[in-house]
Amino acid sequence: MDRLSAAGDPGLRSALAFVRGQECCVTADELAAHEGIHRNVARSRLERLAHAGLVETGTARAGVGRPAKTYRAAPELEAIEFPAHHTAGLVGLLAAGRSDLQEIGAAFGRDLARKAGLGHGRSLDDVAAGLRGLGFQAAHEGGEIVTPTCPLRPLVAAQPHLASLDAGMWSGLVGGRVRCAVQGCLDPAAPCRIQVLIESRR
Repeated sequence: MDRLSAAGDPGLRSALAFVRGQECCVTADELAAHEGIHRNVARSRLERLAHAGLVETGTARAGVGRPAKTYRAAPELEAIEFPAHHTAGLVGLLAAGRSDLQEIGAAFGRDLARKAGLGHGRSLDDVAAGLRGLGFQAAHEGGEIVTPTCPLRPLVAAQPHLASLDAGMWSGLVGGRVRCAVQGCLDPAAPCRIQVLIESRR
């Protein structure tokens, strides 16, 4: 089981929330008491979380008898996302003190293009296919890329003044100039439409 599957299961997600909400490691008996489930079910959930790498196991002696198996939150180096939005690199660019949002977005877009395996002579079909390979639904329609799941759409929806960051990302992805209206990102009933200015592509 992978991390995303584990986080998507309601029982496992509840068990993980319990483990993360404790000051120290927990046992299957403690989870069972908290959730009102049989200890075997609790142990199974914790073991599945351990197999997914979301918790770590150990042992602790409590009185006489066999040591109890314990579970604690595993160190988290990556957020659980579907699809992965690759924003760690974007945050790194912003944290470097740069303020040129368009070029920061373009650098982020070029990095996404590299991760998608897109070469220099990429077509818009290639760009759409590359985005789909990263987990973002996208299609090439005429001179536009159409996507309901733009990588930066949640960010632009929450912070519309960052639209130039999004436009820069698309420029870096397609390897040329684009026109992207922020209104499309804010419309919950419509996909984003990114118009690519073919004559200006390099």
